Amino acid sequence: MNFQLPIPILGFAAYSGTGKTTLLEVLLPKLTEAGLRIGMLKHAHHNFDVDKEGKDSYRLRKAGASQMLISSRNRFALMTETPEAESEFEYLLTRFDTDKLDVILVEGCKNIAFPKIELHREVVGKPWLYPSDDNIIAIAADTEVTDSELPQMNINDLDAISAFVVDYVNRQANPVVTKSEGACCDTLSPAFLSVTQGQEKILSMVNRVEGTEACAMFDASGRVLSDDVISPVNVPQYTNSAMDGYAIRGEDIGLAEYQVVGEVMAGYAHNAPLLAGQAVKIMTGAPTPVGVDTVIMREQSSQQGDIVTFNAEIKVGQNVRQAGEDLAIGAAVFSQGQRLASPEMGMLASLGFGECTVFRKLKVAVFSTGDEVQAPGTEQKENSIYDSNRFTIMGMLQALGCEILDYGIIEDNEDLMIQALEEASQNADVVMTSGGVSVGDADYIKLALDKLGQIDFWRINMRPGRPLAFGQINNKPFFGLPGNPVAVMVSFINFVEPALRKMQGEVDWQPLKVNAVATENLRSRQGRTEFSRGVYELDSRGQLTVRTTGKQGSGILRSMSEANCLIEISPSVDTVKVGESVTIIPLQGRI
Repeated sequence: MNFQLPIPILGFAAYSGTGKTTLLEVLLPKLTEAGLRIGMLKHAHHNFDVDKEGKDSYRLRKAGASQMLISSRNRFALMTETPEAESEFEYLLTRFDTDKLDVILVEGCKNIAFPKIELHREVVGKPWLYPSDDNIIAIAADTEVTDSELPQMNINDLDAISAFVVDYVNRQANPVVTKSEGACCDTLSPAFLSVTQGQEKILSMVNRVEGTEACAMFDASGRVLSDDVISPVNVPQYTNSAMDGYAIRGEDIGLAEYQVVGEVMAGYAHNAPLLAGQAVKIMTGAPTPVGVDTVIMREQSSQQGDIVTFNAEIKVGQNVRQAGEDLAIGAAVFSQGQRLASPEMGMLASLGFGECTVFRKLKVAVFSTGDEVQAPGTEQKENSIYDSNRFTIMGMLQALGCEILDYGIIEDNEDLMIQALEEASQNADVVMTSGGVSVGDADYIKLALDKLGQIDFWRINMRPGRPLAFGQINNKPFFGLPGNPVAVMVSFINFVEPALRKMQGEVDWQPLKVNAVATENLRSRQGRTEFSRGVYELDSRGQLTVRTTGKQGSGILRSMSEANCLIEISPSVDTVKVGESVTIIPLQGRI
């Protein structure tokens, strides 16, 4: 779990049919007799209702109350409707009043990482859970296992199970504290960084690029503003009609008819003020005459000669947009750090800006390494591979608006690599390569990096993309991405893109993440973040759904072309079942 409860939590994990509820029903009295105050969380895969049909609370909830709290002298209950997505496990735990409990017991949720007792009956015919779940701390079964050192109890020996739970709660409430170098809070083992830890460490070590430039508006897409933008004009610049129709004075409302004394087209004006009982025909966007504050739409009007009548109720001020109503002179439009896209470009142009001041383009040096790598477009040599990763990286850099310095392929020669890295770090803001960063790799680039800079070689708890190198060469950030094609893209999205956006001057950028319903079972391994290539779409009911692209090997580059999202499975989950919610990261515009 990603947060710490003030009291112990213990689950009872088993397949359907094992008798979890029956066991707990007779176990709970023994635990309460032992003095434990117990909170109980039960997870159900099916729909359920805790209220009786016909009761007042049931009727009110069905009538539309998304949260229904019912209270009596003996108890209260809050029922919350969650039609969009199933509530997160950690959120549900926060609903308990832990000041009044000693332990929270959980029935179900066997795919989530937290301490659990496995319940097992041979007659059910299901496989054991403990071989693939490190969070199981004991086994209660009707048979004995010989390949595990976990504590074992007979599933029918309720006194033994009760004693184990009581002992577990006491041990958790009074832990034996031991100190070791590996357990120190200030020490992060480079072999076990989470995705979030890696992102935070990288972001803390990169800074916004220095230098700005003027950019013509037609060339501003993707650039980042280096200054706040203040409106030099009112928007709208003058009071105008929001409809095609007739403009009158508000004080004349109620007259039987009006004399039409002119027509105002967009881009023109009626300069004479209107007199009592007069009207002007007016087009959308045209300025209203002096003293005119009301417009009646054409469809509610009837004109005969120069006389117009209206067949609708009229309110003073209707269908008129006031000067500065959308934006007043001197008002803030955009802040420094705003990345410009078509809406921002249009807004700036509407204010009269022909250019804007932006941070200069980020220069990123890219190269590939290895004698086995050869340039595409040449006849393939024996025992060689075409260089795909460099072009993958350059495509993603182009999408971010970076200036790319392509150093091509550097052969396995330490002196040449040192020379290339030196030159790249002098000419670019960031240096990037792929391959040669796995633990155990004997790569020339490692030798060169050791002599030139401060580089850390990390193992990230994720798949694909576990190996990652990051550090400084001549005070310039260096990224060493994995060698597998898909791992390159997943690592770039998770670690490189956030850092480059910060260096470009973009402020507080966060990737878009949304929930979708899985249409197939998704497997992961607890303890690491799993990124699968996926395809999301809206089903016939308007529900966002997602499926994988198929085989998920980290060398299957085609799957990234077929995908429109990454499916992110957190370290606490090992299975997402059909119909359950999962996080997706849309990829449009990012790769």
